[in-house]
Amino acid sequence: MSELVQHVRALGDNLFSKRTGLLSLWQELAENFYPTRADFTTTRYIGAEMASGLMTSAPVLAHRNLGNAFGAMLRPSAKEWFKPRSERPDKEDTEAKQYLDWLKKLLKNAMYDSSAGLARATKEADMDFACFGQAVLQSVLFRPADGSTPHLHHRCHHLRDTAWMENEIGVVDTVFRKWSPTAMTLKNLFRKTVHANVTKLLEKTPYAEVNCWHVVVPRSLYETFPGAKTYRQPFVSLYIDCDNEHLLEEVPQWVNGYIIPRWQTVSGSQYAHSPATVAALPDARLLQSITGVLLESGEKAVNPPMVAVQDAVRGDIPVYAGGVTWIDADYDERTGEALRPMASDHKGLSFGLDLIQDLRLQLQESFFLNKLNLPPQGGPDMTAYEVGQRVQEFIRNTLPLFEPMEMEYNARLCETDLQILMRADMSIAARAPKSMRNANVEFSFESPLREAMDKAKVGQFLEAGQVITQAIQLDPAAGFIVDGAKAARDVLTAVVPADWMRTEDESENMRRNAVAQQKQEQVLALMEKAGGVAKVASEAAANTAKTSGLSAEMAA
Repeated sequence: MSELVQHVRALGDNLFSKRTGLLSLWQELAENFYPTRADFTTTRYIGAEMASGLMTSAPVLAHRNLGNAFGAMLRPSAKEWFKPRSERPDKEDTEAKQYLDWLKKLLKNAMYDSSAGLARATKEADMDFACFGQAVLQSVLFRPADGSTPHLHHRCHHLRDTAWMENEIGVVDTVFRKWSPTAMTLKNLFRKTVHANVTKLLEKTPYAEVNCWHVVVPRSLYETFPGAKTYRQPFVSLYIDCDNEHLLEEVPQWVNGYIIPRWQTVSGSQYAHSPATVAALPDARLLQSITGVLLESGEKAVNPPMVAVQDAVRGDIPVYAGGVTWIDADYDERTGEALRPMASDHKGLSFGLDLIQDLRLQLQESFFLNKLNLPPQGGPDMTAYEVGQRVQEFIRNTLPLFEPMEMEYNARLCETDLQILMRADMSIAARAPKSMRNANVEFSFESPLREAMDKAKVGQFLEAGQVITQAIQLDPAAGFIVDGAKAARDVLTAVVPADWMRTEDESENMRRNAVAQQKQEQVLALMEKAGGVAKVASEAAANTAKTSGLSAEMAA
């Protein structure tokens, strides 16, 4: 075993051992909210009933609805949910906008290719994110063995099998992942470097699993390992055969490849948690317990326990429909009934049902499901101020939900995929115009939160219009305070699609043409008016001359 493998194994064992207690918490959360993922501390066999210990599905449904909402609201495949932009928007010219628009189409086609697996990976990651507050996604450039065109591929990995570290600024840059491929798979992937023991295993049991690790570390950390090589790429990928303590592959790479979105973190830990399940776990446990008690009480109410006199009842007591219980003919019932239902009080059933309803509402609130819609509308006569306040309330309620998803999840996913594509095809970067050569590409996203923020401008615009209308009555100069064209353009971005709007240059040219045409019409009107005046003057002069001639003739 090389010193490098020894050092990496020691670091990985330390990370996995420190995370052991967290697996118990994740197991508890999964058993209550995500039964299909409840295999952190137990082994699940195919065909095992996943929710056998649950009395009600309400917590599972609440988690499912939140997980589904992430994809439906933040990454709808039918919409352009992401948009590349320059880090210097003030430098974006027409060529830059055209390049970014082409880049958006290129990236979306690559991400939603049928072989990319994005929908499956993000669906699994959304469910992990909702339940555990974090997920592990991996983006790679998959090169098929048949030599066909390489393409993006996405996978979601089990939290149980991964451990990670943060760097000094709190960014996850070191990832350890446990992996158990078969001997046949390992031989196909690493034909030249596979260990001799795996080759022997392949001859006898080709489907036997081999314990391996995939490790991605930053170059700065890798250079501290004994036997490290010199690379210029920022990350190094290591594949290790743990059963044989053997290094299978060591390659540098430009991107980490792992995207680990985290919802709510706490200082001192690289692992996050879900505020939804933290708040809902006590209610979920109580709801399961109360449901079990009510089911038992309801069963007793419908099929009550019986009291029988010994030696008076012959045989068993059939309590099913049509059942007959035989009583000894010599028994005298004047001393008491030989068989009667045991007295029990069922008045608490209605109270328990009310408590269950209250717990279900609490689950809805814990999972933010009551925050995903706009607050109820006050009425048809709502003012612009009331509309704006309603939108602001929606933003305040959903900001803790959408903001981490946009920055930690969607942004990192898009940036990673774009970097992989640009490194695989250098012509993508070469196509960039001069204004984009030294600028990084960032992303903005379409989401209900972003739409609400944009629509808040509509309320501000309407409110400003009302204020200016009142101000003009006091001072007509108030109408020149706000740049109406700029304000309208900013507001319309939230109301109509961008391709409905003309560019600033087109609008400015049309404005200038309208002003020039208006001036021309004014000149023509003045000329026409001047011509009319001249005509009237000439006619008046002619009439004056004619009158003067007649007067002279009369005088003669």
